[in-house]
Amino acid sequence: MGVSARNAVSWCGLAVVCAVAFNAAAYNSLASAPPTNALENATRPAETSPTVTLAPKDVPRGVMVLGTLLAQDEAALSVKVEGRLEAIHVDLGTSVAKGAPVAQVERRDYELKVKQAEAALAQARARVGLPVNGNETSLDPEDSTLVREARAVRDEAKRSRDRVAALVKSGVVPPAEGESTESAFLVAQSKYDAALQEVNNRLALLREAAVGVEIAKQQLADTTVLAPFDGVIRERRASPGEYLQIGEQVATLVRVNPLRLRVEIPERQAWKIRVGQPVTVTVEGAESPYTGSLTRVSPTISETNRMLVAEAELANDGRLRPGSFVRAEIVVERTKALLVPRTAVHVFAGVEKAYVIENGKNVEKTVRTGQRFGEQVEILSGLKSGDVVVRNATGLGVSAQ
Repeated sequence: MGVSARNAVSWCGLAVVCAVAFNAAAYNSLASAPPTNALENATRPAETSPTVTLAPKDVPRGVMVLGTLLAQDEAALSVKVEGRLEAIHVDLGTSVAKGAPVAQVERRDYELKVKQAEAALAQARARVGLPVNGNETSLDPEDSTLVREARAVRDEAKRSRDRVAALVKSGVVPPAEGESTESAFLVAQSKYDAALQEVNNRLALLREAAVGVEIAKQQLADTTVLAPFDGVIRERRASPGEYLQIGEQVATLVRVNPLRLRVEIPERQAWKIRVGQPVTVTVEGAESPYTGSLTRVSPTISETNRMLVAEAELANDGRLRPGSFVRAEIVVERTKALLVPRTAVHVFAGVEKAYVIENGKNVEKTVRTGQRFGEQVEILSGLKSGDVVVRNATGLGVSAQ
């Protein structure tokens, strides 16, 4: 054997020795490593991680539904008198207070109508003997000039009749004289009755003229369109210069605070719904939910879709808009439940598990969860009141729920 062959054998032997040494070291390392399978995790000593002791807690039970936000009120603002639109003070998105002017119809024609009505009233006052510029609209007919005059003539005719009747009775004057004075009295009485009727008629015309003044003043006031409630303009529908007829719209006003939430509840859950139940509303993009309560519930279930319609009122901070699509939870009852942090439950191969502290060790328990309440989840089975549960299962299991 040559030198080269001997060197090759030496190098091969050295390689075998190194491989054996490396495998032995690797085996010793694996033998001394801590267990990593789930069964060994379940019984290893408890780590100093935060825990929670289970105890029944009061939780709400709700019905989850979809709903729509609606304006509390919506009014089509229209003119009450015809005329040319002089000005409109609002536009899309304008906030207005109750009683604020929205639009103005030209006033000149209606100012003249007020003056005309006041002139007619003054004339009616004069016809019954009242001061033209006074405020009285009533008068005792007996105090009117026309009736006083007729009454005086009647009374004089009555006295004359009575005197002649006495003379006829004593034989001083012939009976024909008595008949003449009796006829004169009857004529005077008729004139008195006619005067009384005429004054009553004039008083009626006076009252009519007074009402005419009020109507003219009201029409003048109605040239200004006022907001009936606090709200926001959704649509402007007229422009200055247009000639509008009675009832034509100038704008649409909506009340946006509070808002009306309308939901539909399936028939199978309708029996749980009552006025006054709390409602939690989640709006897409909102940082936090909104709360309210049911204010109206339909007395019937729709025959077309088998749904019960209910409404709630929500205070609006200015970020909610009518027409928005929302998710709502109606709290129908409150019950006791065991709750753990969501991080206390992990899922492995579709099985939900949690860790409890027993005899100083982490013991794995198979559980079944229910409804979630924020960052907590309900435990339906697998744990009991008094169990000490590891708050964070990360690192102990596979993945936190």
